[in-house]
Amino acid sequence: MTVALAHERTEGPRADAETVVLIGSLGSDRSMWNPQIGPLSGSAHVVAVDLRGHGASPVPSGPYSVAELAEDVLALLDSLDLRRVHLVGLSLGGAVSQWIAIHRPERVRTLTLLCTSAKFGEPAHWLDRAAAVRSAGTASLADAVLQRWFTPELSARDADLVDRHRRMIVDTSDEGYAACCEALSDWDSRSDLHRITAPTLVIAGRQDPSTTPEDLRIIADGVSGSTFRVLDPAAHLANVEQAGPVTAAIAAHIGSDAYAVGRAAAHAAGMAVRRSVLGDAHVDRSIAARTDFTAPFQDFITRTAWGDIWNRPGLDHHTRRLLTLAILTAVGNQHELDMHIRAALRAGTDPDILAEVFLHTAVYAGVPNSNSAFGLANAAIAETSAETESGTS
Repeated sequence: MTVALAHERTEGPRADAETVVLIGSLGSDRSMWNPQIGPLSGSAHVVAVDLRGHGASPVPSGPYSVAELAEDVLALLDSLDLRRVHLVGLSLGGAVSQWIAIHRPERVRTLTLLCTSAKFGEPAHWLDRAAAVRSAGTASLADAVLQRWFTPELSARDADLVDRHRRMIVDTSDEGYAACCEALSDWDSRSDLHRITAPTLVIAGRQDPSTTPEDLRIIADGVSGSTFRVLDPAAHLANVEQAGPVTAAIAAHIGSDAYAVGRAAAHAAGMAVRRSVLGDAHVDRSIAARTDFTAPFQDFITRTAWGDIWNRPGLDHHTRRLLTLAILTAVGNQHELDMHIRAALRAGTDPDILAEVFLHTAVYAGVPNSNSAFGLANAAIAETSAETESGTS
C-alpha cells in the first residue's frame, strides 16, 4: 500500500514547462536538494520528495522494499497529474529512480543518477545497520555518515553545512531509516540495467567511499548510450559539494536553457560561499536592503566574486581572507575592510594574524592606510569581545 509523500513543488517560468523530480539519499530530507531547487526552477517545474520514513513523510513499520518506495513516488506523480518527468536520484533515491526507469519506462523522460549503485554491498551490512539504528537511533551513526557525505576539506572549512546535515540525519525517523536499510539490503538491478531506455546521465564523486566511481561505472556500462562523469572533489552528497557543476549537468541533460540555468547555478554556488565567508546575518541584511536598482549588481558580485573567484580551488578561504584584508588596506577601502575584518573575527581568525597582515601591508603599501586598518580592527576586536562576554555572562 502506498503512502502520501511530503514534497516541495516549485513552479517553472511557463505553465507548459517540464518537471524535474528530485529523490534523495538515505537519512536525508528534501532540503538536501536546496542547491538545485532554485536554479532548476528558472526553467522547469521542480518536485523534491521526502521518501517514506524520511522528512515529513509517513513512517509505516518496516521493512520496506525499493519497489514500495518507487510506487510511493509514482502515486505522488499521479496525484500531481504528472505523466512523464525528468527523474534525478542520489544514493537510495538513485535506486528508486532506477526501479521506475526499469519497470515504468513510460513515466521517465530522462534519468540522472548520482552517487548510487546497482547493488549496495552485502545484505548483512544493511541488516546490521538497521538493527543498530533501531537499538541506538540515527544519532548514533550521524558522524560516521557525515564522513561519507563530505570530503574532509569541505567539512573543515564549512562547519555550518556539516551541522545542518547532521541535524538532517538525527531528525530522520529511526524506524524509517532502518526500514530503508532493509530495502537496500536486497536491491540488485545489475541484470536489469539494459532495460533502461531513458537518456541517462551517471555522476560519481571521486572521493565517495559509499558508492565509488567504479560502482557508477557499472551502471553507465549497463545502460545503453548513457553519459558518465566523475566530479572531483566530491564525496557522497556530490550535489552539495559540487552544487554548481551538478546543477549545470542536470540542466544540460534535461535540455534546459544552459545559459540561464548556468547563471542561476553560479549564483547559487556564490551565495553559499558568500554566506560561509561573511556569515548569514550580514548576507541576510544585504538581501533585505536590495532594490530593483541594485539587484543586478548584487547578482553580478555573487556570481563572479563569490561564485567564481572565491570558489576556485587554488587558494583556501583563509588565505583569500588575508589577501582581501591586505588589498583593501592598501587601497584604503575602509567600508569593505571593516566588513571583512568583522567577518574574519566571526570566523575565528586570531587578531594576531590580522596584526601581521596590517604590518606587512604597511611596509609595501604605506603606513597611513595600515594605521587606519589597525584602528578599524581594534574597534572590531573590542566590540567582538564585549559581545562574547555579554553572551556568556
